[in-house]
Amino acid sequence: MSRKPDFEPVLDVAHLAHVELLTPDFEGTLSFFKQLLGMQETERRGRSAYLRAYEEQYHHSLKITEAPAAGVGHIAWRARSPQALERRVAAIEARGLGHGWSEGDAGHGRAYRFTTPEGHPMELLWEVDYASAPAGQGTPLLNRPQRRPATGIPVRRLDHLNFMAADTRLCRDFMIEALGFNERERVVGDDGGPVIASWLSVTNLSHDLGIVPEPGSMRGRLHHVCFHYISVQHLFDLAELAREAGIAIEHGPGRHGIGGATFLYMMEPGGNRIEVMGDPGYMIFDPAWRTVEWKASQISHGVVWSGSPVPDSFWVYGTPPAVEAKAAAE
Repeated sequence: MSRKPDFEPVLDVAHLAHVELLTPDFEGTLSFFKQLLGMQETERRGRSAYLRAYEEQYHHSLKITEAPAAGVGHIAWRARSPQALERRVAAIEARGLGHGWSEGDAGHGRAYRFTTPEGHPMELLWEVDYASAPAGQGTPLLNRPQRRPATGIPVRRLDHLNFMAADTRLCRDFMIEALGFNERERVVGDDGGPVIASWLSVTNLSHDLGIVPEPGSMRGRLHHVCFHYISVQHLFDLAELAREAGIAIEHGPGRHGIGGATFLYMMEPGGNRIEVMGDPGYMIFDPAWRTVEWKASQISHGVVWSGSPVPDSFWVYGTPPAVEAKAAAE
């Protein structure tokens, strides 16, 4: 679905606010984000922990919740205003995918819950709590809420996520039509269709959300969550710490063709795939950006422009893992 140049944009969704990850290894997952990625724990409620990176302004960008299997609890987007929130809620409800309002959670006010056509859990919110520096962590750099942590290789912010879908086009069209996303790049069959994968954003980033193929019968699975650095060297430094800590490195460091960012993919102890990027790739400022279209036969250049080919696991593994999900259903 390509927008024509005269298409009036919908600017009601501001950005990705936070992601909730589910994990069967709560302490291992928490240690991964705090000790390796240098994230700050801001609150603990029951078996959930709330964390943020040192340059983030909100109460948290990541919620970790103990669960029987890895996966995504929910994906939260922030609206640009209370009025924008109400407009997008009406658009979601018109498509029959709304699940109603929650009273909120640590760090934010009420939120509207909904799913994509394939069941990926999301929410849209406006009211947020802002970060304050922990005791002894203040900084004279006034545009940063706290000093740079001295633990691990600290990430700067949450960047994007990818989820898996059997019908990429259906999920993509929902994000565009109901929420106002713009499709930046896509992969189609060599004959021009169908849509195999899609990268979309509501910001100037090359993508806030990626939709990649679901190879099995499951629906609503997560492919990865990504956090942002500023230097490629950080990827090599983190890879060294990860190997010494026994963290599985799936792929990288390398550079994507699609989006243009450098990358490192790891499996955190709970089983979720985590990407860290060493630079943001290209930024988009053209309001009439035309979607870049790759053919399926060109995908090797799109996924990896520089580095080794992706392993087979990259195309098939998501969370919850298929074996665990089947066992839970039985």
